[in-house]
Amino acid sequence: MSLIALQRDMRAWLTREDDGAAERFGDCAVPGLRIYQNNYRAQLAACLEESFARTRDWIGGKAFHELVVAHVERVPPSSWTLDAYPRDFPETIALLYPADPEIAELAWLDRALGEAFVGPDAAALLPGDLAGIDWDRAVLHLTPTVDMGDLTTNATAIWSALAAGEAPPGVAFLPEPGAILVWREDQVSRFRAIDPYERQALLSMRAGLPFATLCATMVDMLGEEKGIDCAGQLLGQWLRDGIIVAIEEKTG
Repeated sequence: MSLIALQRDMRAWLTREDDGAAERFGDCAVPGLRIYQNNYRAQLAACLEESFARTRDWIGGKAFHELVVAHVERVPPSSWTLDAYPRDFPETIALLYPADPEIAELAWLDRALGEAFVGPDAAALLPGDLAGIDWDRAVLHLTPTVDMGDLTTNATAIWSALAAGEAPPGVAFLPEPGAILVWREDQVSRFRAIDPYERQALLSMRAGLPFATLCATMVDMLGEEKGIDCAGQLLGQWLRDGIIVAIEEKTG
């Protein structure tokens, strides 16, 4: 057996418990294969347990363990680092709990906060850094830890209560779908619920839309006075959040 064939059989056994692969190792290898498989699954389970504490608090240990088992069986690791393994867990939850979207939203928030914490460093701009900016040519650059996920329930309020050790509120659906904004400020991962307008504005900024174009879009949507005021409020909020790290003045 070649080394590559041996490696493929080992992966097939660990991820799918492939009996054919086990047979090719021989009967004497069966006890060792069981040990390797148990260690493999235990490491993946421990990774998920550590990454989704608030999700586990919400649904309880037994239900969470069942989700972990289902995910380990459904999704093998695809990266060189175990840190990447939790990324697909919210999708597994959404498939298994379609009638309880707050669970997948809690899991997304757990995961995003963890990823923001280990994301790249970037110094935020201060209000004083805005002096002399030509806002007709300004393009805002967001901190690389910014992430946004779908929000249809009060999952952010549930997460906050669980993290504080308080009784969480019951599930409530939002009047209209919004989003969860996650980022890191200094050494602290932060989040807040945002409405569809702010989500679209942030997506546009991340895509390189000039701030003046955003203001024009807000004016078209809300009228001149309210649109300009809304754009100014968003800019102020982003500065307070510390998510703007540079302003580029583009020509042409």
